[in-house]
Amino acid sequence: MNIPMVDLKAEYELLRSELEPALLSALAATQYIGGPNVRAFEQEVAAYCGVGHAIACASGTDALLLALRACGVQPGDEVITTPFTFVATASTIAMCGARPVFVDIDPKTYNLDPEKVEAAIGPRTRAIVPVHLYGQPAHLEPVAGLARRHGLRLVEDAAQSFGAEYGGRKSGAYGDLGCFSFYPSKNLGAFGDGGMVVTDDGALAEQLRVLANHGSRQRYHHSVLGYNSRLDELQAAILRVKLRRIDAFNAARRRAAHAYNARFEGHGLVTPHEDGRGLHVFHQYTLQSDRRDAIQAALTAAGIASAIYYPIPLHRQELYGDAYQGVALPVAERVAQKVISLPISPTLTEAAIDRVAEAVLGA
Repeated sequence: MNIPMVDLKAEYELLRSELEPALLSALAATQYIGGPNVRAFEQEVAAYCGVGHAIACASGTDALLLALRACGVQPGDEVITTPFTFVATASTIAMCGARPVFVDIDPKTYNLDPEKVEAAIGPRTRAIVPVHLYGQPAHLEPVAGLARRHGLRLVEDAAQSFGAEYGGRKSGAYGDLGCFSFYPSKNLGAFGDGGMVVTDDGALAEQLRVLANHGSRQRYHHSVLGYNSRLDELQAAILRVKLRRIDAFNAARRRAAHAYNARFEGHGLVTPHEDGRGLHVFHQYTLQSDRRDAIQAALTAAGIASAIYYPIPLHRQELYGDAYQGVALPVAERVAQKVISLPISPTLTEAAIDRVAEAVLGA
């Protein structure tokens, strides 16, 4: 039997008795745009994250774009972020007309290295966007201190870390704004695309709502250039069901990750690092090995999925041409050649973990 990266079918079967009535109720209500489930989901996420406001939108990419726009990022500005992440973290900066400034990563957590951030701050810097990669919260305290000292906005890319914690706060609630993705494979995943921005700042929340609604506060009155970015009612109904299970599901992911760690101990593999500053929720379980390609081939031969997040650091992507030709980020460049992510989900069984570990160790 094949083992997928995340077993969405098993998760659906586990929640079927709750998901189907919620969907049927939303369908029968016929309020598909901006309905009661969307409003309730925003309130529930805000309460869960411990913030005053949660603004639903169409995707995690839109969440980042809306957050940057709300922060006033505009052409000519610079935004500091990591090169070792999904492209949307940086492409949304470019969509605002700004320039991503890439800073190298911590070799253990793979997150933005706070010790390298200050040197990247310049007169055009408007914001810093750390990413909580693989579900491990970035080290935010020193970055937040720099942001305050230099008058910059701190925008958390929390797309991979719903339910994680840092410094006693939920992921997304530490900075000025926190951005989530509800892509189906995420810890809190919809049955399609979806996103959300959370904040304690009422003025930013108002800007976000206007930007997400065609730049409009009043129907047919448009004050700024905005977007059509909505979370639909059916996805909100699904996410409300899943939100009730998020802590239990994250705990199951952590158990699976620690079971992997036990099996790989003493075998020369670099297992995920938990820095002890918060709660890692293992959106991905990522190993580092010089034998990455052999391990992936062995997994494929055994019918086991794997993935490489991410094989090309953003400053080396074709879309930028020669713009970063002289930029050297050796840690990100080295790590990109060695990482491999293994199957992990709340429903992953001990038997499946054994099979995966056997294939990895036999490569």
